[in-house]
Amino acid sequence: MGEYAHTIDAKGRVILPADFRAELGESFVITKGLDNCLFLYGQEEWAALSAKLRELPLAKSQARAFVRFFFSGARQLECDRQGRFLVPGNLRQYALLEKDVVLIGVSNRIEVWSRDEWQKYSEDINPSVSEIAETLADLGI
Repeated sequence: MGEYAHTIDAKGRVILPADFRAELGESFVITKGLDNCLFLYGQEEWAALSAKLRELPLAKSQARAFVRFFFSGARQLECDRQGRFLVPGNLRQYALLEKDVVLIGVSNRIEVWSRDEWQKYSEDINPSVSEIAETLADLGI
């Protein structure tokens, strides 16, 4: 849980907040996320998600496309002694990470956003949150 603002250094490293490091463990997986952000998963969560994705029907083109998208950007990472992790160049480009980043805790993952993209997303979604909540309530959530 939580939202943390940080910067990405010239080498592409970002500080992972101590709370998130404790949750993810020593080694974790980074991959392309949805909405132009990156997803970070601890090893157990990544294994569970990978197992679910392997169950998708190979004959369905949308399933193949999603699995390719998700796994093609995946990398296993560790933090250095200063609590920083290196965001691979292709993932920095995908998520439009240049200087200011936001890390947010979302249930079983951490998302890494460009600050500007996070602000745009938040501004777009905030007026609709009540309607979304109603829809989810109709689904029993």
